[in-house]
Amino acid sequence: MTSSLSIRRLSRLAYGGIWSLPLPLWLAGFFLGPMILLIWLSFWDVKNFLLTPDFQLENWKKMLSAPYFWAAYLRTFIIAISAAALVSLIALPCSLAISFFLSVRARMVVLGLFVVPFFTSYLVRVYSWQIYLTENGIVMKLLAAIGIDSGSLLNTPLALMIGLVTLTLPLVIVIQSISMLSLDKTLIDAAYNLGCGPCRVLFATVLPAVRPGIVLGALFAFIFSFGDFVTATYLGGGKFTTMSILIADTVKSGQQWPRAAVVALMMIATLLITALASIAFAYRRT
Repeated sequence: MTSSLSIRRLSRLAYGGIWSLPLPLWLAGFFLGPMILLIWLSFWDVKNFLLTPDFQLENWKKMLSAPYFWAAYLRTFIIAISAAALVSLIALPCSLAISFFLSVRARMVVLGLFVVPFFTSYLVRVYSWQIYLTENGIVMKLLAAIGIDSGSLLNTPLALMIGLVTLTLPLVIVIQSISMLSLDKTLIDAAYNLGCGPCRVLFATVLPAVRPGIVLGALFAFIFSFGDFVTATYLGGGKFTTMSILIADTVKSGQQWPRAAVVALMMIATLLITALASIAFAYRRT
């Protein structure tokens, strides 16, 4: 009897292990393997424009002691966190309206419409913004019609922020809306019964309850903005050197793939630390 139970238990474990096997294989093949290769590559050397296997710290010393590296790092971090904060603030009233004021059918339609932009290449959407923001673009003509002549908005911080908002806003709205839809509405009714007004209900009941969704939405916006290359290149004009642009420039200057790997590893480390800190804050008990 005991042996048959053990066999059944082992068979269940084996069956579960087979179905869960794709996940560790995927992580090993697409994350752990490339990460090890990137770390290994960061210690290589470039001789006569050719990669040479080596183990030396010159690449790390060169990049981490360069003022332009830390200037690009700080600029990228500020841009990413500003975009995450701005997108979260814009998305919050949209998510509240979707979750609390729309019917179920209208809610599904609106959330579906926010997914539609991801059916189109982000590069196409960035190019479309160039039509609006150039000197002869639609936005400039509208501003000129009311007496405001500011020239082209391309290659400005405003254009860069517009591109990042375009990239991340639909996703943040969907994440926040899903979090709010899972909120227990009896908490809101209880707050009203205890005499709370709408603002008190929002800040004392709704926002604390949906904090994980708000934080995770901001985290995804930060991750996408921190690693974005297209917006910084085509709307920022490359004038604002971010970490992604620095990687491209480093590779172009003498095929310095090892130094570019150092920049990439610093980006990955920053994103991992930010993600862990954000998740800890989102799910911490109050």
